[in-house]
Amino acid sequence: MCAVQKAGVRSRRRPVLAVSAAVGCAAFLGVSCLAWSADFPLGSTAGHVVVDDASGEVESQDNEHLKFRAASVVKLLIALDHLERLDPDVPITEDDRLLLQPMLRSSNDDVATALWAEGGGVEIIERAVDKIGLSDTEPPPAGQETTWGYTRMSASDVAATYRYIRHGADPRTRDFMLENLRRHTACAADGFDQSFGLPSAAPEVGAVKQGWSGFGASPASGRRCNGSDDPARTGELLADLAGQAVRAPAPVDDVPAAADDVPAAAEQAADPNTTRRAMHTTGIVDDKIVVLLTLQPDGTTWQTAADAVSERTGELLQS
Repeated sequence: MCAVQKAGVRSRRRPVLAVSAAVGCAAFLGVSCLAWSADFPLGSTAGHVVVDDASGEVESQDNEHLKFRAASVVKLLIALDHLERLDPDVPITEDDRLLLQPMLRSSNDDVATALWAEGGGVEIIERAVDKIGLSDTEPPPAGQETTWGYTRMSASDVAATYRYIRHGADPRTRDFMLENLRRHTACAADGFDQSFGLPSAAPEVGAVKQGWSGFGASPASGRRCNGSDDPARTGELLADLAGQAVRAPAPVDDVPAAADDVPAAAEQAADPNTTRRAMHTTGIVDDKIVVLLTLQPDGTTWQTAADAVSERTGELLQS
């Protein structure tokens, strides 16, 4: 391992990024190799930012412009785009509420896939980049355009998205987004426990959007959450949308390249940002926006990653 800090990285605590010797200090996206204070698995990669929401002042940051596959964090952009394409002078309809609730509260993938198709897929990301002024956000790569979770975002851009929700979006959109993000459920629609990170480290946390990818379609066993005030109606709305649009056969953000697409498969296999397990925690605590994006080594268990992300989040809150 090496211990050379990347130029320009600033934090009030000691540097926190570690990359295994097998990966090498510069092999993964050109980042340097630093020492974790939290007990992350060897070979983990991370970027974080803590921002004072009122002033916009950055209180702590490290690899804040490093691009990670966003996984379900991109649902912030999907929801924003859908709401801002509605008539701002008309109240949000009950049908729209019942679609967006489970996606924002319980990270429902089916809703994200339906709204991704309805909104034009990569056009959602292009509109967000232009409107919010995101500098590090990119749509999924060629050949993976239907896989919304392959969108790339940095910690800095996720924080900018929260600031836009708070200060740039129209009041109707702002209030709806924040209300439902505050009502995040302990378990996700796919059965995973999404209480790692901010909900674990700060029980008083407000708005939260978690993200993960690479841990499988569902846990071996677990609770099921829907997050909708009317799950049956939400199911009907999804069925209607499925009949109106051509949808990807596998909506989750762990879709591999097609077996007969050899160049795409080879490129994807060579990209650790696509293949390694991702776990992200993002949200608002008091007046602070906290974003921690991580990639975990192959084989890292859910609980190992969750414990490490929660511990590191606690350190960031104390910095």
